[in-house]
Amino acid sequence: MSDRRLVSRSSARIALTLGFVALATQLTGCGKKAAVDEELAAKLIEPVAKVALAAAPAAAPGSRTGEEIFKAVCAACHESGAAGAPKAGDKGAWGPRLGAGLDGLVKSATAGKGAMPPKGGAADLTDKELARAVAFLANKAGAGFKAPD
Repeated sequence: MSDRRLVSRSSARIALTLGFVALATQLTGCGKKAAVDEELAAKLIEPVAKVALAAAPAAAPGSRTGEEIFKAVCAACHESGAAGAPKAGDKGAWGPRLGAGLDGLVKSATAGKGAMPPKGGAADLTDKELARAVAFLANKAGAGFKAPD
């Protein structure tokens, strides 16, 4: 057998033996809980991006427009006609109601009507905001009311 083959086999045996020694060294702690730095682990697996949900900044009391209030409070019923609510923009349904004028409609909305609770269920509305929302809704049916500033 040549010297090269002998050296090659010897090197392989030595490498294999060292591998087993290294493996045995690692396995000696088997069954024991390794010490883990929880903060470091959390940092290492932290995602690349984060999503944070937050409420939209609240408008100052009394500053919301009629359209904002309509979309947030009134549209759920007045867009679909739920619970008998007259649909926004339906001139036939709103015609008789518009005869009451802005003040009459605001009074009705303040107290509630049929299935609609007082102020449409938005107790935090100021009187001006409610009047703006009523004017916006009535104007969609052709009223031409001037909403309060």
